[in-house]
Amino acid sequence: MSTHYAPRVQSPTEERNPRTTRIDLVPTIEVLRMLNSEDRLLPDAVAAVLPSLAEVVDEAALRLAAGGRMHYFGAGTSGRLAVMDAAELIPTYGLEPGIVVAHHAGGASALQIPSENCEDDPALGAAEAHVVESGDVAVGLTASGRTPYVGGALDAARAKGAFTVLVSANPEAELANRADVHLAVDTGPEAVAGSTRLKAGTAQKLILNSLSTALMVALGRTYSNLMVEMKASNAKLRGRVLTILTEASGESEQACSQALTEANGEVKTAIVTLIAGVAPTEARAALTTARGRVRVALAALSAPGNGGGAGS
Repeated sequence: MSTHYAPRVQSPTEERNPRTTRIDLVPTIEVLRMLNSEDRLLPDAVAAVLPSLAEVVDEAALRLAAGGRMHYFGAGTSGRLAVMDAAELIPTYGLEPGIVVAHHAGGASALQIPSENCEDDPALGAAEAHVVESGDVAVGLTASGRTPYVGGALDAARAKGAFTVLVSANPEAELANRADVHLAVDTGPEAVAGSTRLKAGTAQKLILNSLSTALMVALGRTYSNLMVEMKASNAKLRGRVLTILTEASGESEQACSQALTEANGEVKTAIVTLIAGVAPTEARAALTTARGRVRVALAALSAPGNGGGAGS
């Protein structure tokens, strides 16, 4: 009985790393130093694609501001990282569910119990992408740059007119011509050959962190470097909200707590109330006109002829 094997994956992540060939012979501390040394290469590799990443953020900001959505498509480590990124935007930036959506090959069950064969099905990716619309952004994540599930999703999204992005660890990625932008983070060979949950996975986490955070900043969901759309859904976050208000306004914790109560828990409204010295209704109206941007609302309230207090 013969066994059919698929062609070998051609990607730098599959190559053997000459710096770690003795990883199974050295003491534990040396194993850890080898891994750490490889990880230290990642910031420079990510820095090399920042101009292209900025293009993605700017395009995504335009589309989401106009009512579009951003979809992540990935399998294995890439898909799990995408699910985590999309989920965490909801409490930390107050993003409504369904604006940034993660699609993972194999569905929710594959998050804990791997279903690796799902990533080989381009039709599955295309079917998952049926919800993508022309005003959306589709981001495919695959370390090798060849995952059929991701390819099927990108093809379907592109056919809909969506803006498409490929994030890979392979500068010669097979799927590169199926996306408008290819973010190829050249992470090189892994410490353990082919173990893309290591450097390739970490690089994708860095890209996702930067993409979604810069997008939230562009959409006005921060004031300075403070998360002013955060949902205070537990004790830790309620405490963080008060810290945000005191940092933003310079007022006492008691004054901030009172302002938050009068603003019905709306952090942005409380900030504008405290800084501009206006009533919550006026602060809320200014924010509505400013499309939720705190600095714009404060500038409008401090403009000559306006009855509000001085902004900062």
